[in-house]
Amino acid sequence: MSVSTVAATRSVCAHLPVLGRDVTVPLVTGGEVTYAALDYAASAPALQRVWDDVAAYAPYYGSVHRGAGYLSQLSTDLFENARKTVAEFLDCRADDQVVFTRSTTDSLNLLAAALPADCQVFVFETEHHASLLPWQDARVSYLDAPRTPQQAVATLERALADRDPHGPALVCVTGASNVTGELWPVRELAAAAHAHGARIVLDAAQLAPHHPVSVQDLDVDWVAFSGHKLYAPFGSGVLAGRADWLRAAKPYLAGGGASRKVTRREDGGVDVEWHESAARHEAGSPNVIGVYSIASACKALTEAGFDTLVAREQYLIDTVRAGLAEVPEVRVLSLFGDDAPRVGVISFVVEGWNSSHFAAALSAEYGIGVRDGLFCAHPLVRTLLGSDPQSQGECGAPEAAPGEKSLNAIRVSFGAGTPDEHVERFVGAVKELVRDGAKWTYRTEDGRCVPAV
Repeated sequence: MSVSTVAATRSVCAHLPVLGRDVTVPLVTGGEVTYAALDYAASAPALQRVWDDVAAYAPYYGSVHRGAGYLSQLSTDLFENARKTVAEFLDCRADDQVVFTRSTTDSLNLLAAALPADCQVFVFETEHHASLLPWQDARVSYLDAPRTPQQAVATLERALADRDPHGPALVCVTGASNVTGELWPVRELAAAAHAHGARIVLDAAQLAPHHPVSVQDLDVDWVAFSGHKLYAPFGSGVLAGRADWLRAAKPYLAGGGASRKVTRREDGGVDVEWHESAARHEAGSPNVIGVYSIASACKALTEAGFDTLVAREQYLIDTVRAGLAEVPEVRVLSLFGDDAPRVGVISFVVEGWNSSHFAAALSAEYGIGVRDGLFCAHPLVRTLLGSDPQSQGECGAPEAAPGEKSLNAIRVSFGAGTPDEHVERFVGAVKELVRDGAKWTYRTEDGRCVPAV
């Protein structure tokens, strides 16, 4: 699809209002410009609706589950109603638990701590580190990156067929890649897992902000996501799903709120009776503001309508992909090919450019915020770049030394709060940088490419 064709297909609705939409930033070349936030895959800006809801609640802030006063009772009701809202947003089963955590990473580490003894975990190398790394205390089988959705299902089926059929097993899979944006065949992978007696957890961090997620329709056992990718503030997350493994596990944190009754024994020790509800893994004073903001975001997205949001985002995806396709020096990274369905996450490299340099120029000269590096998905990015997937590195890989291949990429990501102008400015900036080069000089500082002063 050409840029002219995309331009003729105008977006189907206005973007949702988000915080920071009018922020201006200085350019090294002089003047200021409205900031184009195109790093939604890292953290999406908070919806204005969410911020307004939190501001309205803030004067009524009170301790949850621990107070007899009006504000404590109001906050407790708000907290527990948020749990119901999230369960509805995810279309959970009637007996599923919704546990509030700090993030997707925290959610998956909680589940890792709740695994039954001798559980075997299966995870593709394509996962974000949040879902790749928490299983270190289990028997882990890391699966090679598939090149088609069908190959992903076949690879998992072979691995599960070779496992001990009598022990517990868990499959962990992403819903949408944080590197390529491609949608994974979650329903088919869940069917394969269950056919072999395994359970499956869905990392929906990149899926839930863009597409509806139904626990029942996808038939997954658990789902994890983060508030800060769902247009809510930082510091809150969700693990939702089957209760049995969570009830049988030791509390993720030991402390107040997780315990139902604590008594001293005659020998001087302590006996503890732990809650069996979600509170078992929510010790300490909860992040009421964070939980409420997640619920607010769930309501806002539901009311906006995912059909409309998905259609508009597809317009933005088509605009970016068509624009990049007109630049021969740009190579878009993909596992499943150009026709694979995807969310608004696109990673690419530019011939003749170090990715850190390119991203720095987009920011300093055009006021466009993207991300460069390995995106906390090192094995996947290194595989896509044709380098050793076992190589070590850090998030935000530094500029390559002279003569060495750059082991990082550029990622542009967007969503419900992105104005058309931001992606159009991005496409124009890419073309101009490739054609004319940077207008400024840059240097490496603490592993980052920054404008030279």
